[in-house]
Amino acid sequence: MTHIDTVASQTTSLKTAIGEQVDAAFDEVQALYRRLHQYPELPFQEYETSAQLADMLESLGYEVTRGVGGTGVVALLKNGEGPTVMLRGDMDALPIKEDTGLDYASTRTAETESGTVPLMHACGHDLHSSCIVGAAAVMAGLKAEWSGTLMLICQPAEEIFGGAKAMLDDGLYERFARPDVILGQHNMPALAGTVGHLAGSAMAACTNLAVTIHGAGGHGSMPAQAVDPVVIAAHVVTRLQTIVSREVPPEETTVVTVGKLHAGTQANIIPHSAELEINIRSFDNTLHARIVDSIERIIQAECEAGRSPKPPEIRVLNETIALHNDADTVERVRRAHGEQFGEANLYGMPRLNGSEDFPYFGNAEAGGFGGEDIPYVYWFIGATPAERWAETPGEGVVQKMRNLEMPHSPYYFPGNEVTMRTGMAAMASGALAYLMP
Repeated sequence: MTHIDTVASQTTSLKTAIGEQVDAAFDEVQALYRRLHQYPELPFQEYETSAQLADMLESLGYEVTRGVGGTGVVALLKNGEGPTVMLRGDMDALPIKEDTGLDYASTRTAETESGTVPLMHACGHDLHSSCIVGAAAVMAGLKAEWSGTLMLICQPAEEIFGGAKAMLDDGLYERFARPDVILGQHNMPALAGTVGHLAGSAMAACTNLAVTIHGAGGHGSMPAQAVDPVVIAAHVVTRLQTIVSREVPPEETTVVTVGKLHAGTQANIIPHSAELEINIRSFDNTLHARIVDSIERIIQAECEAGRSPKPPEIRVLNETIALHNDADTVERVRRAHGEQFGEANLYGMPRLNGSEDFPYFGNAEAGGFGGEDIPYVYWFIGATPAERWAETPGEGVVQKMRNLEMPHSPYYFPGNEVTMRTGMAAMASGALAYLMP
């Protein structure tokens, strides 16, 4: 047998072994997924979710710690000498009313500062955390084939960009292990059974600002005796649009959106204040910081021009940095995925304007853990069944995805069997790319 034949035989053998372990664990993982989907929980309130995940990981022989960074779970499987590979999945849901028609659809609600809200796993975090458990089962079943430490993270509060920093601030790397590489995945409405990769700049930095503009309220018939915050806010909204067109280089992709503008109670009352919420996205962290500075400058200047009686209040609701996949890590994981799923089932993932707090785990400065950055890769598993994909108009992944429901839609449902099996195998084969001798 030639060396090429030997390598091919080993590849086939590993692919088969992973598939067998996925088959063995699938029914239990699917049942977990359906429970998580039916009973979603908001960021930092994932008490039932994290308990179920921790229990299942303990049953697989992992050393499990609960309550890391609030509701986070860390599970370790130490299996001799070798590198430490970290797999990350998120757990939290969204305040969206589900309209999928599933027999296990969520009917849950939660009490928030804004009142009662419906809950739904509209972004597939229930799928991600189920796949973490599935990958844990696969890796436990293949312990004889690898050496090193597997570190599993069930992260809270990704939707508000809070969970990654919370776990790091709680001593994630000091208390457990500092990984040599970090692997993560997200579902997207590509064809189920396919996996997408993108090296370099892959997802945007994001900052959400809350702004209060102060006025001096009065009667609508006597505006000269008041200071109208609505007019000031209107100037702010229009002036902010010049940042992208006049302050950002044309080759850069940047978004500045005023998603909330609220003031007043009725037509003949000039209100005391106006409230805005602003969303900023870009792919360069340095440029991103300059854009936020520009927004603050414009707001302050418009308030002064409009005779606001006191300075505006500007606060960061949440934020995250840009996601930059390490090129060498992408290539290594992509090669493993090609061996597992076949090259025909891999696709080039387009850069997304969406955002993630995943990169905090690898960015030493932003993550606050010091030392060198840790290489990471974040890939995408397709979630659209083959029949739906075939009938969707468009040529290629990018065009077809424009005609499909995206995450955060009340109709979005990524948890089909093919996608779940792919997610389990993608995590396991990615980890084995580093843990097998």
